[in-house]
Amino acid sequence: MESILGCAVFAMIFVGTTAKNPLSQIHNYPPAIQERCKKLGLITEGQMGYRKKDWMRKLIGIVLLGLVLGFLVYNFNDADTFFLGFAYSYLLWNIINWFDVIVLDCIWFCHSKKVIIPGTEDMKEYKDYLFHIKGGFKGVLFGLPACLLAGAFVLLF
Repeated sequence: MESILGCAVFAMIFVGTTAKNPLSQIHNYPPAIQERCKKLGLITEGQMGYRKKDWMRKLIGIVLLGLVLGFLVYNFNDADTFFLGFAYSYLLWNIINWFDVIVLDCIWFCHSKKVIIPGTEDMKEYKDYLFHIKGGFKGVLFGLPACLLAGAFVLLF
């Protein structure tokens, strides 16, 4: 149940922000598309990749995600040890991560006209499945600290 809810919430946030304003998620686009947007004057160098404040937001997000996952697995999955807290939360994380890669990135992003930024319509990078799959493997690693925190939070609950 938690994984379905997590996927739905993640989809609403990502699809909503990207469809409304694709440039708001430009840091998640393939580098060639970012470069074209920079050349077109649609974004600045600071909007490409991650800036210091983006990393700070991610760090806060990791802590909050760890807290939420810890709370969920403790209350709904009866996790009562560090290992169970970590294992359950890491499973949830990976379900949401690969849902993002397969459904949101490879199916929706790679085929939706709503994500195409004017001036980049001709770019084949919109269908760069490998870019998204590599991102999924980065996501597997990104989830580790949050899930380790979730395991620690389970001990505190």
